[in-house]
Amino acid sequence: MKIFFIYLLLFTFISSAFPQNENQIVDSTLWKKAELLCKEFIVADTHIDLPDWLYDEWFDVTQLSKGEIDYPRAIKGGLDIAFMSVYTSPSLEGTGKSKVKADSMISLVHKMVRTWPDKFCFIRSTSEIKDNLNQNKILLTMGMENGSPIKNNLNNLKEFYDKGVRYITLAHYKWNHICDSANDPERKWNGLSPFGEDVVKEMNRLGIMIDISHVSDSTFFDVIEVSNAPVIASHSCFRFFTPGYERNMSDEMIKVLAKNGGVIQIAFASFFLRNDIYQQYTNGEDHIKQYLKVNNIKSGTDSAWKYEENYWKENPLPSATVKDVANQIDHVKKLVGIDYVGLGSDFNGVGGLLPAGLEDVSKYPNLVYELLLRGYSDEEIEKILGGNLIRVWTRVEEVSGGLR
Repeated sequence: MKIFFIYLLLFTFISSAFPQNENQIVDSTLWKKAELLCKEFIVADTHIDLPDWLYDEWFDVTQLSKGEIDYPRAIKGGLDIAFMSVYTSPSLEGTGKSKVKADSMISLVHKMVRTWPDKFCFIRSTSEIKDNLNQNKILLTMGMENGSPIKNNLNNLKEFYDKGVRYITLAHYKWNHICDSANDPERKWNGLSPFGEDVVKEMNRLGIMIDISHVSDSTFFDVIEVSNAPVIASHSCFRFFTPGYERNMSDEMIKVLAKNGGVIQIAFASFFLRNDIYQQYTNGEDHIKQYLKVNNIKSGTDSAWKYEENYWKENPLPSATVKDVANQIDHVKKLVGIDYVGLGSDFNGVGGLLPAGLEDVSKYPNLVYELLLRGYSDEEIEKILGGNLIRVWTRVEEVSGGLR
């Protein structure tokens, strides 16, 4: 095992020493600048699914480890602020178990800080960012992926806020008691439910960012109408590149989001980035669902996961590249300007289906290098890496202060 980790460490160093740039000649001066900018500017990633992994098996994330995030690689990549995703499955809706699961995962995030206080620091507001930077620590906060744990009780929102949750993705891959989902053909509410409108208003009052990733188009427009604060898409991409994929955002939605003052945080999932990959992924998912149905295997079980894992091993998807992620950023910039885009990787959440050159948290400089090649200014890169997200978070806090 020790020999394995020595080889893994050596491979990680070699593979991340220079950017993945499709065999083109690397501009060493520009590459050094990309690394420097990731150290100099605040890098905030709004969606990292580490808590779900720790829930299944607690392991030492201060050492080079499994998955796409650990402390050494985060430091190498320049990551400053990591939103730990507190994910609950839509299958738990109405079972009474979603809040129990969420509370357990929230406890694990705080356990990380207690266990390794020299490596991690928990922050609850933008005012705490400056005081805790440059201490060789990763600043942790939380986003809740799926509003199911709210359980028709607004008091639970206050509890989650007090525990450090700073954004909530209103739904996941199925409708819940708050709103409809982009991935669910059933439209229970045609947008927000009556309770969902109350949730949005209470999130404004408390200072919790509203995340519209995963929600249906009608939900998005309802949220924009009800919310007094700008909203975020914590991990999404653009329908321009994947026509018909409602999980991604349309150009019309991006324009509305910008007018709202919000921000879209670009996800790194390969099937979000390119239509050819999305089509192959969709066909594979349809095959898997049909197989499970025919063989009476319940989705979410170990048998289902094992079949899905084997299927993708036998039918691997094409890999996107850093250029594909940069194309998403280009699209926002051309459509509404540079002030409305950031990074929400979805590391540890997409089964490793990530672009070449953005395989883990050590690789943010690869994206910055590509942006520098395209002529992005230092000021623009600073906004993309974290400035835009912090602006929105700050504004949400200001709105909360006024409402309270």
